[in-house]
Amino acid sequence: MARPTLLITRPLPQPVFQAAQEVCDVIMCPENLPFSEDAIAMALVEHDAILPTLGDRLTRAAFDAARRPKCRLIANFGVGFNHIDIAAAEARGISVTNTPGAVTDATADIAMTLILMTARRAGEGERLVRSGQWGGWHPTQLLGRHIGGKTLGIVGMGRIGRAVARRAYFGFGMKIVFFNRSSVQDCGIPGAQQVDRLELLFAQSDFISVNVPGGAENRHLISADILRAARPGSILVNTARGDVIDEQALIEALETNMLSGAGLDVYEHEPQVPTALRRLENVVLLPHLGTNSLAVRTQMGLMAVDNIRAFFSGQKPPNLIRT
Repeated sequence: MARPTLLITRPLPQPVFQAAQEVCDVIMCPENLPFSEDAIAMALVEHDAILPTLGDRLTRAAFDAARRPKCRLIANFGVGFNHIDIAAAEARGISVTNTPGAVTDATADIAMTLILMTARRAGEGERLVRSGQWGGWHPTQLLGRHIGGKTLGIVGMGRIGRAVARRAYFGFGMKIVFFNRSSVQDCGIPGAQQVDRLELLFAQSDFISVNVPGGAENRHLISADILRAARPGSILVNTARGDVIDEQALIEALETNMLSGAGLDVYEHEPQVPTALRRLENVVLLPHLGTNSLAVRTQMGLMAVDNIRAFFSGQKPPNLIRT
């Protein structure tokens, strides 16, 4: 029996490539360029499986253009899958998997990095030093804020939300409130309180960390109305997906001091970052570093390969996504 063919859309760590070769005949693209709808449509026709990632356009139009796809599995590299039209894939008999769990701690670390950098104005300080204009220490320079004892609002108390909450509570003594669409009986944080409306969370929180999946259900979950409910002086951090926040409304909230700052690792139209955001000094901007460590990226890739191995062995993949 011929081995299945697998297309990997971006360069991945060598251990991932080697593991994939044990299961499939593999083509791994040498460039870090997102696949267009046309390129995805062609790949769907030519390969038994595709291992894509964020930015690759697996849209309904791409599936429609493929017509009679050869592909039977899309093994997404990443936990988020809002770049994949899951319903369109299922309609053509194509299974879709992702890599949850592997990204949890790394993403939570970046969330805390953004909270600390924004609160202590580290981005402004770094830019000041690099500009050559720093004149030395003085008592009132770049005065920031402590996070100890402050209230952190968690939007989405899933794996990553809980990991952020643990770091904030046990590491910095922050108080935790959270919003989650379903009831959470025990999030593992003493004294944590669940609120049933986002407006209440924003009104009570000194810092807000966004940790929900992307996709249509959560697009612009953080709207202009929600931002207007924010406690004066609060800071918003997003390590989820850029379109969870109405980016234009966020810019206006920062420009009018409804928020005192923001820390962003993701953007609504990534990799495009609005000029207005880049000009604001009270914003920390990172280039989607949430899972950027060799260990995590290798683990994610190996998890994707495990899904592929199970699928082509006639077993249910461990991380199968269903609508």
